[in-house]
Amino acid sequence: MMKKILIQSGVFLLLAGGAFAQQRAKKAVFVIADGIPADVLEKLPLPNFKRIIADGRYTRMHVGGGKGLYSQTPTISAVGYNSLLTGVWYNKHNVPDNDIKAPNYYYFTIFKLLKDQYPQRKTAVYSSWLDNRTKLVADGRETKVDFHADGYELDTVNFRHDRKRDYMHEIDEKVISEAVKGIREQAADLSWVYLEYTDDMGHMHGDSPEFYRAVALLDVQMGKLYDAIRYREQKFKEDWLLVITTDHGRDERTGRPRRTIGPAAQYRMVTNKKDMNNYARYNEPAITDIMPTIARFLGVNIPVASLREVDGVPMTGKVAIAKPVANYVQGHIDLKWQALEETGKVKIWVTPTNNFKTGGTDEYRLLAEVPVSQRRALLDVQQLPSKFYKIVLETAENTVNEWLILKD
Repeated sequence: MMKKILIQSGVFLLLAGGAFAQQRAKKAVFVIADGIPADVLEKLPLPNFKRIIADGRYTRMHVGGGKGLYSQTPTISAVGYNSLLTGVWYNKHNVPDNDIKAPNYYYFTIFKLLKDQYPQRKTAVYSSWLDNRTKLVADGRETKVDFHADGYELDTVNFRHDRKRDYMHEIDEKVISEAVKGIREQAADLSWVYLEYTDDMGHMHGDSPEFYRAVALLDVQMGKLYDAIRYREQKFKEDWLLVITTDHGRDERTGRPRRTIGPAAQYRMVTNKKDMNNYARYNEPAITDIMPTIARFLGVNIPVASLREVDGVPMTGKVAIAKPVANYVQGHIDLKWQALEETGKVKIWVTPTNNFKTGGTDEYRLLAEVPVSQRRALLDVQQLPSKFYKIVLETAENTVNEWLILKD
């Protein structure tokens, strides 16, 4: 598989499904179509994307964490996949590149969260790269994937490897055919579809007729997938959430891959849910926001210890706070946040340890409880001398966290 490096992340998130109704079974599918910048998506005539987009909205997002901060994250394929799967940045999930040598599985994926809470619900992975299921989702180790179709890139008999890499389109076609069949017949509660061909063409040709053709072929594939979802909605009265995104984009001028660290522009979100919350409406969401959004849609309650680590914020439903910022001032933590509600309280918890990283327990102290609308608190940590603090802001609607690392 080609090495995947980029700048200017382009991403688009499409959430497809009917109106929320308690009696309708909820199902979620997310698609990662590799390496597509937003400018290419916007300028090409893509009828199937447009008909999905017509059901919702198109919003700017970002990928890469905070540039120059503890959360800065390489904008590389597997790194982006895992940020989506876990809802946390590289400093936590520990996947810095495509080698995927030592993922930190203490930061649970959406697959594990769903299975741990609802063992009877089914999951599926349809992928043009085997490592997605075996290393990132960790099928058979961290969780169980009920249905899968992948590993075709290792089959050089049925998919003869050619220099033009057109065999990857054939593999993507196989993956889509299996995904469409799986959705129509098995309808797993959570499915991941991964397609690679667009990224290969971008690496080889940059912005070019070859790359545009690959995106047009992807559009046809998304049409088939969307048709399968609509079939399930109409025939079985289910409520489906479809998320189509990418892991990264490319240099906007040339379309060639370049590596970058930190937030990257050209990352997009589209949703058919007209009632996106104030966080998504007035901010630039991140790739880490997708996991808690899917979890909320599927009714997955994230355990408190894990929730305190999640860097993403749900983009649907009520949220009260976002974007915490912490500074150290003479034995105190000066903490600020964005208030998205004018009522309610925020509990502020602090710990000077990071035992969660190795499977341990952090003992948080409740240092303050103030109105959300206050937007600021000064926390006395003189009795907690440390060079490192984890800060958790908890409300009835959502929880966010921030790290504070002191320099010598």
